[in-house]
Amino acid sequence: MTTNSWVFNPPHVHALTTNGAAAGPADDPSVYVFHDNIVLSVKVALATGRPLLVRGAPGTGKSSLAMHVADVLQWRYYERVITSRTQARDLLYEVDLLQRLQDAQSKSLSDDYAHYVRPGVLWWAFDSKSAARRGRPEGATINDGLADPGLSRKEAARAVVLLDEIDKADPDVPNNLLGPLGSLRFLVDETNAEVRCNEGNAPLLILTTNEERVLPKAFLRRCVELELPKPDRGRLLEIGKARFPVQKGVAAALDVDGLLKALVGDAPDAELPSPAEFVDTLRAARDLRIHPTSAEWEALTKITVFKPKARREST
Repeated sequence: MTTNSWVFNPPHVHALTTNGAAAGPADDPSVYVFHDNIVLSVKVALATGRPLLVRGAPGTGKSSLAMHVADVLQWRYYERVITSRTQARDLLYEVDLLQRLQDAQSKSLSDDYAHYVRPGVLWWAFDSKSAARRGRPEGATINDGLADPGLSRKEAARAVVLLDEIDKADPDVPNNLLGPLGSLRFLVDETNAEVRCNEGNAPLLILTTNEERVLPKAFLRRCVELELPKPDRGRLLEIGKARFPVQKGVAAALDVDGLLKALVGDAPDAELPSPAEFVDTLRAARDLRIHPTSAEWEALTKITVFKPKARREST
């Protein structure tokens, strides 16, 4: 029987932890509500060693999933928000050419090219010790070592990496990642240093897309996919109550059911807010003491949910 080096059995409502203690109150973004399809998708990605591509409308929890998965697994966590300028090599490493030029002009140019190498998120995830040395050999004298940029649990052997909004990148970017991700190694051309990741310590790569561009078919074939659907009323209420639980002794406890009804009414075909919009409305209603009978209620909903006008016209 094959045994896994990971256990992914998150609670239904998961709160981020730091050194075993809750990271914050339940009404902040440190709370995530899992459901069976999310859990199964993560398990499949872990079992197959494939990247997990997460699709869904904005505000459905795509980006926050990765940090919670890392927390459940007790792995290191790294993230990079992708832009139209991001290149595949940037996720492996970058070279600070500006610093090198300034050093040359000030006649302080280092003979050690590694001094100008900046490891990317995948290098840190593959081998954090090598990244801290900038690829120099073990035992080398290091005067400019780097601090691990990962969030917590730096002692963990494995990592979760979030590449947020991968669809913003040029189509060549995901395709150019196939080699390093498949072989778990890459070469730093400028220093000829090879970065390797032990197969047993391979990171879990989670990517999100807002469908701004069609991703290359070759890349999609190598991913497992999770679609986060626009939530129904039950899911919205579940998220709202997880973020804002009723607490004993709190006189102004939120009526999550009532606030959702005030927002969208009872019609079964009513357009529902995204989870992020609903949570923003709940938080503002609580902190500003605004309720559906308040004079400010309509103005609040236009700020948090019914914006812009195109939102309604698009339906």
